[in-house]
Amino acid sequence: MKKRKHMLYPTLCLVVLLSGCSSNNSQDPPPIVNSPSTNLDPVAGDSLRVLDAEILPNGKSAIRVLFLGDSITAGLGVGQEEAFPNLIKQKALKEGMNAVFIDAGVSGDTSTGGLNRIDWLLKSRIDVLILELGGNDGLRGVDLALTKENLSNIISKTKEAWPGVHVIVAGMQVPPNLGHEYTDQFKSIFPSIAAETGATLIPFILEGVGGVRELNQPDGIHPTAKGHLIVAETVWKALQPILRDKL
Repeated sequence: MKKRKHMLYPTLCLVVLLSGCSSNNSQDPPPIVNSPSTNLDPVAGDSLRVLDAEILPNGKSAIRVLFLGDSITAGLGVGQEEAFPNLIKQKALKEGMNAVFIDAGVSGDTSTGGLNRIDWLLKSRIDVLILELGGNDGLRGVDLALTKENLSNIISKTKEAWPGVHVIVAGMQVPPNLGHEYTDQFKSIFPSIAAETGATLIPFILEGVGGVRELNQPDGIHPTAKGHLIVAETVWKALQPILRDKL
């Protein structure tokens, strides 16, 4: 069977892996538990998972990396341990990098959902934002101008709250079922946003994974554990030099 490349099939599922994502802006985020185990945040309704300790043994604050995304970030179908954010954490630990990784992936999320969540997430310091949203917008045929506006506003809010933040935009692609014009224009949103905001661009976060049967789950949408290994490599290439520069 021929392998089809460069095709993204983001999830249309509602929140399955995570039970709810409502936030309460009247409350401050709870302190991060100094534990290497998963920390499910009670205020964010399980939509915020801190993958490492906030305060390092040497007493210094770690670099804080926020993954804001949909089911690809959430690791739908494989679990948090095998999802690419946790694999990124392991790579950083292996290199002795002092960083905290915050997984705010919510299955089924859109750019609008991300924009609605970002204010709460920004109550805690963010040094690097990895923005992996928009795929569900494309599958639902959301107006391209709205998707671009939402993603741009997420970045501008993040920079306003934390001026030293470095943003990585994860590019997405969708199948041509809504027409080649929509597909092409959708693909162009991400490099355009990166150029306009000064963000680092990952041209296609599912490079080498999207459309490859053996690297996706039976639904043909979500990467397998092996697929997440490739996604982690793709993201790490963009993130690693940023972390080194901030150390």
